[in-house]
Amino acid sequence: MTWSIIARDSTTGQFGIAVATKFFAVGARVPHIAAGFGAIATQALVNPYYGIDGKKLLREGKTPREAIAALTAVDDGRESRQLHIMDAKGEIAAHTGKDCVDWCGHIEGRDIQGHGFSIAGNMLAGAQVLDETAKAYLANQDLSFPRRLIMALRAGELAGGDKRGKQSAALLIHDREEWSALDLRVDDHADPIHELARLECVSRERWVHFRQFLPTRQNPAGITDRATIDAGIEAALLSQR
Repeated sequence: MTWSIIARDSTTGQFGIAVATKFFAVGARVPHIAAGFGAIATQALVNPYYGIDGKKLLREGKTPREAIAALTAVDDGRESRQLHIMDAKGEIAAHTGKDCVDWCGHIEGRDIQGHGFSIAGNMLAGAQVLDETAKAYLANQDLSFPRRLIMALRAGELAGGDKRGKQSAALLIHDREEWSALDLRVDDHADPIHELARLECVSRERWVHFRQFLPTRQNPAGITDRATIDAGIEAALLSQR
């Protein structure tokens, strides 16, 4: 009932996951990112602990293949689950249980810089959903990372998407910090990917500039001077005009 793309931006090193489905609030359960270590999407009959425990395994140095083996070994419901993982080295692994609803499957590829991406889906209109998602991701390397991921989702939707229809979509991006660089969720909407694109546009008006002032591990206080914050945001806004 879901398809998702996991990728890593060649310019910033950010991990990103974009996902869409005919189900409520997909962003609350499917995408998980361990900053600096890797990204996980758990879908079909979702097991949230694939994301929670999977991030722990990646931080411990397990490969995606090892992580999937460990996660599925202790889950009697694994044949109804779908899971794919990409780590910081670009290694990818996936699991699609035999009881997942057709069409279901997984593909992976690399862009011209050699950076990998992973796409998985179930209960789809057909294999073309993943193929068109991949083609759009590869064809839009001139776009910003968030917009590139959304365009990939849009192409998959135009190819049929979730065969039951559409309801929610999400975009999660992490940089070096444990808090997200961007976390957009459309929980219930007639055209969720279009709404996701609108929210991403809104995020560029304020959020992407404001986040540079937030606390980091290297600077736990962040920047708290209001005049500095306002000046920085205003300068960023002026540069977009």
